[in-house]
Amino acid sequence: MADSIRGVEYYYVTVPDAPGEGQRILPALQEGGVNLLAYVGFPVGGARSQIDLVPEAPDALKDVAEQLGTPLSEAKRAFLVQGDDRVGAVSDTTAKLAEAGINVTAAAATAAGSGRYGMILWVAAADYERSAEVLGA
Repeated sequence: MADSIRGVEYYYVTVPDAPGEGQRILPALQEGGVNLLAYVGFPVGGARSQIDLVPEAPDALKDVAEQLGTPLSEAKRAFLVQGDDRVGAVSDTTAKLAEAGINVTAAAATAAGSGRYGMILWVAAADYERSAEVLGA
């Protein structure tokens, strides 16, 4: 089966790089019925971390963030890739962008079990529309 590639909207929050900061947000999202398609956290320096939240329903995420008093970034865009796990799955997608001269600014991929994998992939905002064409998203 061919990979499914679609554009997604995401938001990020910046939090102290300290134990429990992600856990302060996640239960509220769960209680608010926010289904996350992807969640990526990483340090950004200055004792701060960034948490990228890719919601299935962006408005639900915004509602919960407002209730928490947690400011979200403006809407950003990325690509969500899902497919059958196989040797070279990530390379099959990133090669299309490389051949088109488009730089991947970040990516995170994982096997999902049951023979499936998923990847979240970021390109520069200026390259997004062209990337969508190249990827068929």
